[in-house]
Amino acid sequence: MGIVPNLNSDQLQFFHSHGYLVIESFATPDEVHAMRNRMELLLHGFDCSTSSVFSTVNQLSTDDYFLQSAENISFFFEEKAFGENGNLKQGKELSINKVGHALHELDPVFKSFSDSEKFSGLLLSLGYKRPIAIQSMYIFKQPGIGGEVVPHQDNSFLYTEPTTCTGLWLALEDANTTNGCLWAIPGSHKNGLVRRFLRGDKGVYFDQPSPTYDKKDFVPIEVKAGSLVVIHGDVIHQSFENQSPKSRHAYSLHVVDTEGCVWAQDNWIRRKVQLEPLYET
Repeated sequence: MGIVPNLNSDQLQFFHSHGYLVIESFATPDEVHAMRNRMELLLHGFDCSTSSVFSTVNQLSTDDYFLQSAENISFFFEEKAFGENGNLKQGKELSINKVGHALHELDPVFKSFSDSEKFSGLLLSLGYKRPIAIQSMYIFKQPGIGGEVVPHQDNSFLYTEPTTCTGLWLALEDANTTNGCLWAIPGSHKNGLVRRFLRGDKGVYFDQPSPTYDKKDFVPIEVKAGSLVVIHGDVIHQSFENQSPKSRHAYSLHVVDTEGCVWAQDNWIRRKVQLEPLYET
């Protein structure tokens, strides 16, 4: 295999204790620059008429465009991007919420980074046997209109039995409390999964209402561009609306194992083509 675990004992202890871990300078400045430049080109080339609106607040109003995005590079606008006349208030480059969910599979720049040995070494450190990257997103958190991401657990959306999802959130710009950084409840992963996001014959839905969380339990995860935040699938995390004049670009990858567990057939992602594992032990 040739892949070497790259997390030390202190990092593993922090991750297992808190449910998240920050790895500074995980991506080089050149890698960050390459991904940002590539997304600029993708945005320039996409047709605004083939897109959708994304919101975690109104998450049950998904459409076919969203459901098919699992195997495509699809574009989703911010809720607040449109005026009363239905037209964009500003250019598309400043109106997009995110691009997903198969950048890691279909785009050469994002695929090269997502398939890198440093990701595999990290996952090997966490005990993955045959991991696949099940989805990816480029998140813009636009200045002034970047939408809130409500408190959630990644295992709710990407469920295996037993649960194996880990979020890998790479800052492509500095992220702080001003422009909408991540917030998490340390240790909340120890309480287990609260609810699931399911796909049935009539669309998508949550099997349980969302609990109410105390804001004082959350801590901000402020990071510099190039830093990676590793997120346990059961840790409660969120980000607030970006009301600042500065964007907060990030690249997010979610990984599940395919050995010793079963992918739930009622997940929202229904792939026609099976993904190749990042490695096999």
